[in-house]
Amino acid sequence: MTITLLPDTAFAFMMIFARMGAVIMLLPAIGDRAVPANIRLVFALSITLLFYPIVQPLLPSMPTTIAGMVMALLLELLIGLFLGLVLRMITVALTVAGTTIAFQMGLGFALSADPTQNGGQGAVIGTFLSLLGITLILVADLHHPFIVALHDSYLLFKPGEVVSVGDAVQAGLTMFAGAFRLGIQMSAPFIAFGLLFYLGLGILSRLMPQMQIFFIAMPLNILLGFIMLAILLVALMSWYLDHVGRAIQPFLAG
Repeated sequence: MTITLLPDTAFAFMMIFARMGAVIMLLPAIGDRAVPANIRLVFALSITLLFYPIVQPLLPSMPTTIAGMVMALLLELLIGLFLGLVLRMITVALTVAGTTIAFQMGLGFALSADPTQNGGQGAVIGTFLSLLGITLILVADLHHPFIVALHDSYLLFKPGEVVSVGDAVQAGLTMFAGAFRLGIQMSAPFIAFGLLFYLGLGILSRLMPQMQIFFIAMPLNILLGFIMLAILLVALMSWYLDHVGRAIQPFLAG
């Protein structure tokens, strides 16, 4: 390697790192605040080194001006942020489902630190489902399509070309709407149970007004909710894993 090749090599490395670093910053599990920043940086650099020999032929030549270089890096950074947000949308379904289930069970007030929300708080059931979903994605090797999608992103969003903002917004809204819809569908049995349960309590309170209904209702609601969650958990997570596989398909070029 001669000294004249070093600027081109450094520019290509920075182009790849701009996209991969932005994705890693928002990636579920790896990009969470609970993971130390130096580990995320090392992971981003490792992914960049891994992708460099594969992606380097797809990159444009180095611009001759500083403004051109900055613009090219900013475009890669924006594409990486978009991809990271899309991948993080996949975990939104479990957060929505867990929060809805917790409210139906009467545990909406039970909050805990949710590592999947970058230090924010969430319902205990939502935190449990989010961590379980990320664990199952890794166990089922569904993170492999994510890595393939990162490579195929260079075919779908070619470096140096401006991405259509309308198409990007449409894809993001479609992903978010699908995740929200799945979260409500996963919690639908608990919503139906809550309606029937509180309807029965209303009838019982009319028939027996001297009974302290809510002293009996709250522990019974929590108990029945946990029983339902234990029975439906396998089906709910299987449904979620199918959603993950379908959600990543549009970002695979093959």
